[in-house]
Order: sequence, then structure tokens, then C-alpha cells
Amino acid sequence: MKNFVEELRWRGMIHNVMPGTEEQLMKEMTTAYVGIDPTADSLHIGHLVGVMMLTHLQRCGHRPLVVLGGATGMIGDPSFKSEERKLLTIEQIQYNQVCIKTQLSKFMDFDSDSENKAEILNNYDWTKNWSFLDFIRDIGKHISVNYMMAKDSVKKRLETGISFTEFSYQLLQGYDFKYLYENYNCRLQMGGSDQWGNITTGTELIRRMMQGEAFALTCPLITKADGGKFGKTEKGNIWLDSEKTSPYAFYQFWLNCTDEDAKKFIRIFTLFSKKEIEELEKQHDQAPHLRTLQKNLAKDLTIRVHGEKEFYSSLEASEILFGKGTTETLKKLDEKTLLSIFDGVPMFDIDKKEFSEGINIIELVAGKTNLLASKNEARRTLKENALSINRTKVNEDYICAESDLLNGKYILVQKGKKNYYLIIAK
Repeated sequence: MKNFVEELRWRGMIHNVMPGTEEQLMKEMTTAYVGIDPTADSLHIGHLVGVMMLTHLQRCGHRPLVVLGGATGMIGDPSFKSEERKLLTIEQIQYNQVCIKTQLSKFMDFDSDSENKAEILNNYDWTKNWSFLDFIRDIGKHISVNYMMAKDSVKKRLETGISFTEFSYQLLQGYDFKYLYENYNCRLQMGGSDQWGNITTGTELIRRMMQGEAFALTCPLITKADGGKFGKTEKGNIWLDSEKTSPYAFYQFWLNCTDEDAKKFIRIFTLFSKKEIEELEKQHDQAPHLRTLQKNLAKDLTIRVHGEKEFYSSLEASEILFGKGTTETLKKLDEKTLLSIFDGVPMFDIDKKEFSEGINIIELVAGKTNLLASKNEARRTLKENALSINRTKVNEDYICAESDLLNGKYILVQKGKKNYYLIIAK
């Protein structure tokens, strides 16, 4: 049995750990859980720290539980939030759970006969039959209001206002831990550092109601070196669902992180050993321009989340901007990836009927669009062999037809090495 706490420690994944936790994990196979509120039908990379904690836990010989908060997801965790979340219906939550389980299966073993196979549970199953009166009588009496208000997560919200609904969240989460302790022999709860207050409410409830001993372990909240929020871009979260974030955009997120972030992320989000990571760091430091860490990080995660085929497609797609992609590469791209690659380039709309009749290249770039300032400039650019259609150099006699449309809709025009334009046939 590997030392799980030590594994997290060298990876920089421990913020706080309750005394006795490491000893418990070294003594016997231990069941531990992480809670995820299913507020969307996909996980985003902000969830990955908790997922990786459970992944490492299982690889060290212990049993991971994922508790999807069907009940708590209907309330919303107030921890360090400035306002209340929109509440979800039972139907929305159940649909989200099905989607999330599929994604989690890429990280953990749920299906083998192993004694420490992972399991997904829904806290709605053990809270749905509670009446409000029964809950506050049988559970609420064990935790004082003073104790609950002393938590940093609650103190912060008292400044802006907190509803009773949200205030009750830590009691519900504490009951989850007590239920899992009693029914699944779960001795450890893990989460982000903002969850410490909620987790220790659970250990306190177990101590008071069961005279039992339970443990808590939290990881640091992941931040980027520039102070920006991890996992967020101008367009929002980086999702694991390929419909929400294309595999190409997912790959690019990891590929484009800074050297400082790459050194941190490769320890947290991959399964590479300490020796392998130190070797990669050495190679990276010797030739930073080759971006060894970023490439290995992006490859490992893209393959795990989306598969090898999508990784190699993303790799090919990323080379297009650096002049290595061919016409054939472009034709293989799906619409979402194509638009991800050329996000932000100037775009021009043209009636699709024009292409069925055929448009001369000069008319296309300087008549139907103002991609080039004049037809004279277009002729000059073509004579200089500096204009490409879908990565193929063309001359002034070239006629653009329907067969040139990528995905039946787009034409990529390139002027020189770095100027791209996308024409959209509508």
C-alpha cells in the first residue's frame, strides 16, 4: 500500500490535513469521499483536483466514493460565494449525474471486481425521506449555531447576507459524512481548502453522535501564476464535455500555460511519477522554448479526457497556425474545431449561391468582401504568391467553387504568413 498522503504532499496537493489521517491510511484500506454538486451536465477542470485526489487514493490501494449532491445541489454551497446559486430541479440533477458519471469513469475504476473499486452515490437517496422537523430534532441539536457561525465560509457571507437555506448547507454535508461513516465505513472526506469548515462539521457530528473518529484532508485552491482564476478563459469554464469545450480548445488551454503553472499543473493533474516529472522538468529547463512540460501535460490530459484520436486531431489542428497544416488537414477538421482555431480572425459572409456559380479569387477578396482594399492590391498579392485558399497557393485565375467550402460552409483565406480570414457561405 503506497503512502497516499506522501503522494499528495510531493505533488503539492495538501493544504490542511487532520492529525491521524496519514496513520489511518497506512494502517488499512480506507474509504474516502469527495462531494461534487451536479450543478451542470459536465465537470469542468476546476473539479479535476478533487477527481485526481480520488484517483491517487485508489492507486494507493484505498476505496474512493464520489458523492454527487442531489440534495445539497438543490440548495447550493455558500462557501466563499458572493451570492446564492440558482436552484435545480430533481430532473435536472439526475440528468447531470448520468453525464458526470461517464466522465469520472475515465479517471477511476468503477467496474472491476476489485475490493477498492470506486462508487458513485447520490446524497438525495438518504436525505429525501427526512422531514424538516425530524432533521432539526435528530441532527441539528448536535451542532450549535455558535459552532456553525464560527466557520470562515459563513463569516464571509454574513457581510453580504446568507439565507437559512445556505446556512444549513454545512449541517447537510456533515450528515452526509456521518451517513457514509455509518453505512460505508467511510473515514475520510477530502475537498478544496474552502471546504475545511464543512468537512470538519462532519467529523464533529461523527464524534458526537457515533463516538467515532473520522478525518479531513484538503488541497489548495488552484490559482494561476498571473493571479487569474484557474480554469477560466474569456469564454468561461474549460469543460470536460467536448460539446461545451472542443478537444482542441481543451488541449490549447494546457499547452498555453506558463512555465511556472506547467510545473505545478503537471504534478497535480497527471499520473506521471516523481522521477518522470523531475526528468521532464530537467529537459524543460535545458530548452524552455520546446515547452516540454506543456506538451506532455496537454497530451496526457487530452488523451485521458477525450481519447487518442482527438489528441492527434488537436495536435494537427494546432500546427495549422504555425504553417504546418495542409489542405487535407483542414478538410478533416469539424466545424467546432475550425472555429476554435480561428477564433477572433476577421470573418466575412457571402451568399452560398455565389459559390455554385463560381467566384474569381480577385472578386472574392476585393469585391464580394473587403478582405483586401482593392483589386489592384489583390492582383499584386497574388503575383507575389502570398495568397492561399484553404492552405493552397492560388493565382489570379482561380475560381472559388462549392468544392472549396470546408464543412460545406467556410473558406480560409491566408495573406502572407500570419494574416488569416474566414469567409462564411450562408
